[in-house]
Amino acid sequence: MFETHTVDPQEAWKTTLNQLEIQLDRGNFDTWLRDTVFLGCENAADGQGVSTFTIGVRNSFARDNLQHRLYRSVRRVLRDVYGTEVELRFEVWRADESRNGSGNRGENIGPIFDPPTMKQPDRTNRKVGKPPQGELPESHLNPRYTFDRFVTSNANMMLYSAARAVAEEPAARYNPFVIYGGVGLGKTHLLQAIANESQQSNFRALYIPSEGFINDLVNAIRYRTTAQFREKYRSVDLLLIDDIQFIAGKESTQEEFFHTFNALHIDNKQIVVASDRHPSELELLEDRLRSRFEGGLVIDIQLPEFETRVAIVESWAQERGRSLPRSISEKLADGARNSIRELEGLFTSMLATMDLADEPFSTTAAGRVVQQHESARARQVKITIDQVLSATAATHNLTVMDLTGKNRSGHISRARHVAMYLARDLTEASFPQIGRAFGMRSHSTAMHGHERVAGQMQEDEAFRYELLALRERIIKGE
Repeated sequence: MFETHTVDPQEAWKTTLNQLEIQLDRGNFDTWLRDTVFLGCENAADGQGVSTFTIGVRNSFARDNLQHRLYRSVRRVLRDVYGTEVELRFEVWRADESRNGSGNRGENIGPIFDPPTMKQPDRTNRKVGKPPQGELPESHLNPRYTFDRFVTSNANMMLYSAARAVAEEPAARYNPFVIYGGVGLGKTHLLQAIANESQQSNFRALYIPSEGFINDLVNAIRYRTTAQFREKYRSVDLLLIDDIQFIAGKESTQEEFFHTFNALHIDNKQIVVASDRHPSELELLEDRLRSRFEGGLVIDIQLPEFETRVAIVESWAQERGRSLPRSISEKLADGARNSIRELEGLFTSMLATMDLADEPFSTTAAGRVVQQHESARARQVKITIDQVLSATAATHNLTVMDLTGKNRSGHISRARHVAMYLARDLTEASFPQIGRAFGMRSHSTAMHGHERVAGQMQEDEAFRYELLALRERIIKGE
């Protein structure tokens, strides 16, 4: 039990910052904590309960990182300094707002990179020269991804025609242009084909996976190179972002992408995105982004029908100087019913088998490759959240009810977070689905548990090995 605190809350926060500056690495402290501001403290009525400190931060990205990555470290130090149990509430705060003012404290009404009134290094707002016209060095395009190599079918003819129209006349007809569909159907191929084609017409196209956009955003905040970040993404003629679904649930990334989207659209620049689902099915995507995506042309990409898959196999063989009998092409096309990537894997396996074994091409050999593929797929067991819960509970000497119940003791909470992490890693469940499976908790709780485990894996090697061992047991069904 802690003694009744006698330290002034604001002084306690200052002391906490001084100690954290010593304990944390300089990059983390300078990026997330140095510019924080004490806004208030709500003490428990009896002086011995939980006191809630409200801390102002510069933007929502800092708020999210402090809440999900550094929360435990900050709370531990503050608790020791203040002498009682504490909770922390991080709020976006502007220097020209007061606690009693009428401003919208805690709301971001503009891009997260709007220069704050707090003094920043001059390089933040320094004018960056516009790069020369032509291909951006950041666009790592595969030269094989062209429209000529995209074999069309009746199912995807409209999609193909729209993609060509976007490449030839950016922002003229379909803006934004959204492609959605399952894994391995050709979304990346079409996005890069648009970029390759438009660059040949001297348009400036930037293709990047959503992970690249997120990483650039993090680095821009950390190194205060926001002007360069904006110049990179807002000076192009076409911005193409792959796997846009991965920004869903990342509040700060969505906020910055929203303002980037608006800036490009106002300047009549083309936006193209690809997703694994229709925008309406992205549960954690902000409504304002969803409405903008749905305001453009949204088309799904479908698995080509059998005849088109046969034509794709024959085109690949021709590129490699091989001549395949139609019966072999049909055998491979019939064996790949889920994705073009699966078809390419079968084709590559067949060529390798023939070359390494020095066998002639035959329908029998193709059938053997397909059979091996189907056998391997049949052995794959679909893991469920219930399996993750059972294995995690057994490993930690708990029950499933402990993990899904209300008990928040340290040992149970840690095991619960591990189970949330593995449920996200090993199943197809979304964060809302995981939250519901863990006793009707919110999606933000599931995300928080996942991120805490991910952070601990980076810091604690022994913990990482234990978690990976548990993961392997779940996969093997032990």
